[in-house]
Amino acid sequence: MAEQQAAGGRAAQLERSGLRPGWTTGACATAATTAAYTALLTGAFPDPVAVTLPGGRQPYFALAAEELTPGQAMAGVVKDAGDDPDVTHGALVRATVRLGPPGSGVVFRAGPGVGTVTKPGLPLPVGEPAVNPVPRQLIRDAVAAVAARHGGGGDVTVVLSVDHGEEIARSTWNPRLGILGGLSILGTTGVVVPYSCSAWIDSIRRGIDVARAAGHAHVAGCTGATSEKVAVAEYGLPEDALLDMGDFAGAVLKYLRRHPVPRLTIAGGFAKLSKLAAGHLDLHSGRSQVDKGFLAELARAGGGDEALVGAVARANTALEAVRLCAAAGVPLGDLVARTARQQALGVLRGSPVAVDVICIDRAGSVVGRAAPAGPR
Repeated sequence: MAEQQAAGGRAAQLERSGLRPGWTTGACATAATTAAYTALLTGAFPDPVAVTLPGGRQPYFALAAEELTPGQAMAGVVKDAGDDPDVTHGALVRATVRLGPPGSGVVFRAGPGVGTVTKPGLPLPVGEPAVNPVPRQLIRDAVAAVAARHGGGGDVTVVLSVDHGEEIARSTWNPRLGILGGLSILGTTGVVVPYSCSAWIDSIRRGIDVARAAGHAHVAGCTGATSEKVAVAEYGLPEDALLDMGDFAGAVLKYLRRHPVPRLTIAGGFAKLSKLAAGHLDLHSGRSQVDKGFLAELARAGGGDEALVGAVARANTALEAVRLCAAAGVPLGDLVARTARQQALGVLRGSPVAVDVICIDRAGSVVGRAAPAGPR
C-alpha cells in the first residue's frame, strides 16, 4: 500500500513538472519477455504488449523486433527514458525465451550487452546475470501470468540482451562495480522519473556495498575525475574504493550512516564543497549556489579584516575568494573543508565513520583540507 501511495505521489509530481516519464530497462525486459513467451505458446506476438508495474500502473510497449523459431521466441523493446538524460535511452532490450525442464522455474541468462556479476556486495551472487531483484520478480510474475492465460508450465530460460550494451556500459559504474560484459537490467518501480538521478544514486549505494564486501576500510566520495585522481594520489585507494559521488554528497553520507565504512574521504572542487559547508547536500549548480556571503563570514572567522571580508563577498568566483584569502594569510580553503567535514558528521549522526575533506582547484591542486584529530 505504501509503495502504491509513493508511486501515486511520483505520478502527481510528474504531472505538475510537465516532464515526460520513461520506462526502466527492467520494465522493457518484462515487456519483451511477455511478448516472447506468449509467442512461444501461441505462435503470435502481442503488439503492443502490456506490463503491470509495482503500484499497479499498466503501460503498453510496442515491439521493435520479433523472431519465432522452433523452440524459442525473441522479442525486443526500445527503451524510452522520457525526458530523463539516461545513457540507455534508445537501447534495444531483447528477451529470448526457451522452454525449460518441468520444475525449473524461470532461469535467467545474460546475452550480449547484459553484464555478469563478478564481485561480491551486490544484491546478486557472483556469476549471475546483472538482472536486479525487482526486474527478476516482474519477469517471473509476467511468465506466470502468460502461462496461466495460455496453458504453459511457466518453466523457461530467459536470455536478456541489449544491443550495444557493452559499449553503453562503459559510461556507467558497471565496470567499477564488477559488472562485466554490459549493462544491468534495473528498476524498482518500472518508471524513470526525469532528473531524479535515481540510477546514479543507486550506483553510489552499490559502490559502497561492493567496497564493504571487499573489506575496504577507506572509501572516497569524489565530485569528479580530477578529485578522484587526487584521492588516489593521496591515499593509494583501489578503484573499487572510489565512489563517483558527483553532486550527491547527501546520498553518500546517508547510505554510510546506515552502512558504515571506517573512513570516508570527501574530495572535490572548492566551490562544490563550499556548498556542502553551507549545508547543501545536493551540490548541483541548478539546485544550490555558492554563497559568497557565507564565504565572507568564514574569512572573518579566520581572522580576515573588513576589507578582505568585503572583497570575498564581491568575488567573481569561489576560487577568487580562495586566492584573496591566501594572499592575506587567511586559510579559507581549510576553513571550508573543516566546516564541510562538520556538516558531513552531522548527517552521519554518530555513525562510526571518520571523515576527512580535501578541497581542490580546477588544476587539481589542494587548496584546503580537514582531517580527524591525530595522524592521517
